[in-house]
Amino acid sequence: MQLIEVPAKTGYVWFRQGIWLFRKNPLAFLTLFFTYLLAMMLVSQIPVVGAFLPLVFIPGVAVGFMAACRDTIAGKPVFPTILVDGFRSYGAGVAKRLAILGVLYVVAMALVLAGSALADGGMLLRAMIGSAAMEPQAIANSDIPLAVLAAFAFYIPVAMLFWFSPVLAAWHDVPVAKAMFFSIVSCWRNRGAFIVFGALWFAMAITVSLGLSALMQALGATDYSFVVLMPATIVVTTMLYCSFYATYRGCFGIPETTDAPTKPVD
Repeated sequence: MQLIEVPAKTGYVWFRQGIWLFRKNPLAFLTLFFTYLLAMMLVSQIPVVGAFLPLVFIPGVAVGFMAACRDTIAGKPVFPTILVDGFRSYGAGVAKRLAILGVLYVVAMALVLAGSALADGGMLLRAMIGSAAMEPQAIANSDIPLAVLAAFAFYIPVAMLFWFSPVLAAWHDVPVAKAMFFSIVSCWRNRGAFIVFGALWFAMAITVSLGLSALMQALGATDYSFVVLMPATIVVTTMLYCSFYATYRGCFGIPETTDAPTKPVD
């Protein structure tokens, strides 16, 4: 495995590969997505820790979804239990690393929300933790839109740190700090491709949303727009998750015949 640089146009290749991968086994990937949502909803009901516990599991679940993509390409069956593959298939050491990454992700997200408070005085933060009512009048008189933009800006380096670090920690036996370092370096080296990649997925999301909304309006069925938009959003999101595996293989030169490399990065 090696860190490689790719041209900006590779972002389009990743975009197409994500759609192609989803189409190979849409039922399995949608089942994984719904299983994940259900599990996180149940976990969030746990008193005290339920508010942040779902975030702790995100790195481990990311490895599970990557494993599902890998197995789909290899022609293997994919079951919902693969979502915990990162915690059960690579030993206690890897499970510990993923747990550490999860805790660090919680801390990073807390900092992102704290950063957004610089723009709106903490209104978005209070709304996210449930201590402020999201009344229309309060939203109209607040700087929440600006806070969302600030949170997005603060989240970019967080995303770079955690984009590849879970799979590097699980599949390549890389320590946590080193995995995060390689992740952010790889994302920065290939920032052109990631900008194209992100722009294409953003364009698809907007096109699907506006297109379906316009269609429902033309049919005089705007009251039922949610019934159509929600499934479409889930499908687009699942395809996006599939494309994450394409970015991993593209940025680290993983050949198609390699299922789960274990040699550490030099």
